[in-house]
Amino acid sequence: SVSNIVPESCLLIVVGLLVGGLIKGVGEKPPILKSDIFFLFLLPPIILDAGYFLPLRQFTENLGTILIFAVVGTLWNAFFLGGLMYAVCQLGGPGLNHIGLLANLLFGSIISAVDPVAVLAVFEEIHINELLHILVFGESLLNDAVTVVLYHLFEEFATFEQVTIIDIILGFLSFFVVSLGGVFVGVIYGLIAAFTSRFTSHIRVIEPLFVFLYSYMAYLSAELFHLSGIMALIASGVVMRPYVEANISHKSHTTIKYFLKMWSSVSETLIFIFLGVSTVAGHHYWNWTFVISTLLFCLIARVLGVLVLTWFINKFRIVKLTPKDQFIIAYGGLRGAIAFSLCYLLDYKHFGMRDMFLTAIITVIFFTVFVQGMTIRPLVDLLAVKKKQETKRSINEEIHTQFLDHLLTGIEDICGHYGHHHWKDKLNRFNKKYVKKCLIAGERSKEPQLIAFYHKMEMKQAIELVESGGIGKIPSAVSTVSIQNINPKTLPVERILPALSKDKEEEIRKILRNNLQKTRQRLRSYNRHTLVADPYEEAWNQMLLRRQKARQLEQKMNNYLTVPAHKLDSPTMSRARIGSDPLAYEPKADSENLPIITIDPASPQSPESVDLMNEEPKGCAGLPPSPEEDEEGLVMRVKEPSSPGTDDVFTPGTGDSPGNQRMLRCLSDPGPRPEPEEGEPFIPKGQ
Repeated sequence: SVSNIVPESCLLIVVGLLVGGLIKGVGEKPPILKSDIFFLFLLPPIILDAGYFLPLRQFTENLGTILIFAVVGTLWNAFFLGGLMYAVCQLGGPGLNHIGLLANLLFGSIISAVDPVAVLAVFEEIHINELLHILVFGESLLNDAVTVVLYHLFEEFATFEQVTIIDIILGFLSFFVVSLGGVFVGVIYGLIAAFTSRFTSHIRVIEPLFVFLYSYMAYLSAELFHLSGIMALIASGVVMRPYVEANISHKSHTTIKYFLKMWSSVSETLIFIFLGVSTVAGHHYWNWTFVISTLLFCLIARVLGVLVLTWFINKFRIVKLTPKDQFIIAYGGLRGAIAFSLCYLLDYKHFGMRDMFLTAIITVIFFTVFVQGMTIRPLVDLLAVKKKQETKRSINEEIHTQFLDHLLTGIEDICGHYGHHHWKDKLNRFNKKYVKKCLIAGERSKEPQLIAFYHKMEMKQAIELVESGGIGKIPSAVSTVSIQNINPKTLPVERILPALSKDKEEEIRKILRNNLQKTRQRLRSYNRHTLVADPYEEAWNQMLLRRQKARQLEQKMNNYLTVPAHKLDSPTMSRARIGSDPLAYEPKADSENLPIITIDPASPQSPESVDLMNEEPKGCAGLPPSPEEDEEGLVMRVKEPSSPGTDDVFTPGTGDSPGNQRMLRCLSDPGPRPEPEEGEPFIPKGQ
């Protein structure tokens, strides 16, 4: 019941204090946590466990935010704290005047870094949501490079008589060497471990040993060259895990998982117990001004850094960090044994104030672990911060997540924007095409993970069916894969694929290559000011207008031919109409002016091929039609083929002739319009 209120790390420190007091009480000298033991034996298992089981998706999606907090935030804390502590030392009296600027900056670089061991110990107990956990924990992992560089830099500068600008520039460049060099060493050892696991199918017992061996070799190699050992361990764990797990057996995977968890838990327990014992056993020099100023400025620097950096980060994030999130990030900046061990490594010869530094660091560690660690759980409940989901994601969620990843990658390709989805897809393609073939043995390098999981589930279901009573009770829902797995003798050695001849396969590839859209090409972004004008656009518009006029005229003619003729007007009305427009109502002189419909012989059924050359309805002149005209009706003539030099699009049509205009005026009121058809618009285009 006590562990529900007090974090485990606090209880372990209390146990260490009790053990140290007991040892000192019997007259023995308590052991002190030496830096070599801490950095070589206790820290690597915790970092390897964190790196090997790192939630890679959340880490990569928030990598920019984590790097800003880890690099810029740690630099801000170190210089802000070091500068203010130098001012306190200058104003603090005779006991602090001898501490110079470099010593204070070194102290600031030691105490400014968030400790991954303390963060893991506290955050795993409160079950905070994945975003906040990966932000604080990722910052504690990646700020190791900044801490190592600043520590060694100020330690070297303390031995110099004069620090030049060249030394400062070289120190700035050493940050990239330390961080990227550590990552490079880790990647190399991770690939070696993955390649080695390809050939361990006949010696399954020692498979887990290679994971621990190559990871520890990566850490030692990085520390040997003063690179970041923590970055090397994280990189090796992240790189080797997908390939190693594809090669090793299920029992080896279980062994690695639980041995790493046990190893890291033992190391964490020993670290916090040794912190308590070392507090009792170590030499301390208490200075109220220095210790209280250190504690106060640590809290102020952390809060200011988180607020300013989050304000900048939220300008670029889609999912913004709320004020509650900012409070948890600032409150979760715990210090731990890394700061204590780094301070313990200082040389008395150059840093005579080491005991005072150790006392201040232990005070800050105790305050952050006890006060902040004990109060963060009730504060999370009070603020109603989102907790972590304990259940695993279903296959449905996995499928939809992959679908959305492919969809966003396609959208980025179409837009011509190369975001992180595009580069992630490029990396996955390269991994599948080249790397997996070299590092994964057998068919597992080709089979998709989802299909492999499906076969695994089918095998499990088939085994359960056999154990429960044999094949006779197999339900209809079980697929043939389960039946095959029940009888392994009937399982084929290789999957039978439909055989295609090389010519047929090449023909299919050629068709796909020619017809599929090449979405990988970088496309220009849309801009109406950069669109090229189409020279044929005006001609196409004219052709469309002519076709529309022809359709309207055809509709009017159909209406006219189906509506009965009007009653004959009186002679007075006829004379009035002829007088108003004699050209439209002049009588026909001969039969040559009969209505003519020309038909294109290529497609006589097409309404677009009908060209109304000269059509005048009977009775337009106000006179009754003659019997000969009644018998003849409409005369249809075949359209003469156009000459080779003319074009239908650019040649003016006959619909613009004066005779056609007269005919349009004559047909201006042919009678009641028919009901519009279903596919036609309500208001015809162009009217």
